[in-house]
Amino acid sequence: MGWFSAPEYWLARLVFERLLGLTYLIAFVGTALQFRALLGERGLLPVPRFLQAVPFRRAPSIFHLHYSDRFAVGLAWAGALFALSVLLGVPQQAPLWLCMLTWVVMWALYLSFVNVGQTFYGFGWETLLVEAGFLAIFVGNAETAPPLLVILLIRWLLFRLEFGAGLIKLRHDPCWRNLSCLDYHHETQPIPNRLSWYFHRLPRRLHRLESAANHFVQLFAVFGLFAPQPVASIAGGLILATQGWLLLSGNYAWLNLITVALAAMSFHNGVLAWVVPVGTPTLEAPPWWFVATVTLVTMAVAVLSYRPVRNMASRHQLMNASFDPLRLVNTYGVFGRITRERYEVVIEGTDDPALGPGTRWREYELKAKPGDPRRRPRQVAPYHLRLDWLMWFAALSPTYAETWLLPLVEKLLSNDARTLRLLAANPFPDGAPTFVRALLYRYRYTTPEERRETGAWWVRELVGQYLPPVAFYRPGALDVTTAPPAASRG
Repeated sequence: MGWFSAPEYWLARLVFERLLGLTYLIAFVGTALQFRALLGERGLLPVPRFLQAVPFRRAPSIFHLHYSDRFAVGLAWAGALFALSVLLGVPQQAPLWLCMLTWVVMWALYLSFVNVGQTFYGFGWETLLVEAGFLAIFVGNAETAPPLLVILLIRWLLFRLEFGAGLIKLRHDPCWRNLSCLDYHHETQPIPNRLSWYFHRLPRRLHRLESAANHFVQLFAVFGLFAPQPVASIAGGLILATQGWLLLSGNYAWLNLITVALAAMSFHNGVLAWVVPVGTPTLEAPPWWFVATVTLVTMAVAVLSYRPVRNMASRHQLMNASFDPLRLVNTYGVFGRITRERYEVVIEGTDDPALGPGTRWREYELKAKPGDPRRRPRQVAPYHLRLDWLMWFAALSPTYAETWLLPLVEKLLSNDARTLRLLAANPFPDGAPTFVRALLYRYRYTTPEERRETGAWWVRELVGQYLPPVAFYRPGALDVTTAPPAASRG
């Protein structure tokens, strides 16, 4: 089939498409369930207000043509249906142009949400899904041999993802250089999972080994992605091993899932046939227009790669950034700095008519972030709980919550049903609270002895008041009150 086609990777394409379809499905379902409360017409950061301030050229989105909550949720569910069809392998059996159109629709829909999603869609894996989804347009259908150029572009994306993360770790925090970061990270990561407590309690020597293995894979092994087989498969296998460790130890939304999907493109048929035993199809040579399109896309990615490469080479490397409004070629990186202590913002409300020493406060529990010390951490990834993640950032600095925390408090004071669905439970089912406040706590994992004695997973200590009690002084207007300091309840 000539230089263009790589039939020895048709099985890698199948795995890549199915895993990316699953990622799209999770992302679109999460959007359908969370978007209205976070970004809808009456959300915390309303999209209509954003659309008035930001022109189409800076944030291309279907919603510049029309926005309503019903329209947005409808598009999210439509995207989920397209993703489900990809997961089931339906469009891959269609003509090449129709298969490509399916991926185009999913890419355009999700890009539309990301570009208006503001801080709630400001995570690296949102942009990663957009970029991977764009490349998936050109992998071909089930009857066409995978294009070698697209396989290399997917590996180039995986390389930037891993190598960028490795560089930013070494540059930004000395604990990555002395291999001590994982003494803290399993405890201070944004949303610990059911096994994070146990990972934190591993011997420090093993934490050093974790860090060293991470550096080896992200800074050295990734170059093997561009080597001939079997070196490329070995590099992919090492990446899969690190992603499996991350999946076990924490909740990182779909970052690990999509990384696994990208890594699948490093394995040839002979390797994957051991785990995906399917019959070999008859593959056709691609049409001329497809060859021309893929060649032009490859040239465009090469040109757009200049700024991400320059960013990786810079001492002032950005962690996650897009350099074009379509988010076609981006730069990535995670956990460049590791927090040594865990802080949590705990929101409380009361239905007492006035504040005083005897005021009874009730906590709002989010779905996954630490709150009640006795509640065991949950496994939620690859699903993405955007509010839970931003509450972790809010505890790092109030500047991360400037735009959305007071709107959230206002919704809680109104007992807004959509907002409350973002939480684990509503402590005021019979009527709205009269005051809402936020406290800042320092959390640490219990020791094995403490957990046996108390059954708790966390020990917490009150640091101080994060947000003073807030109430409505007239309908629709908030009043921040001065109240006596809160007593520790943890």
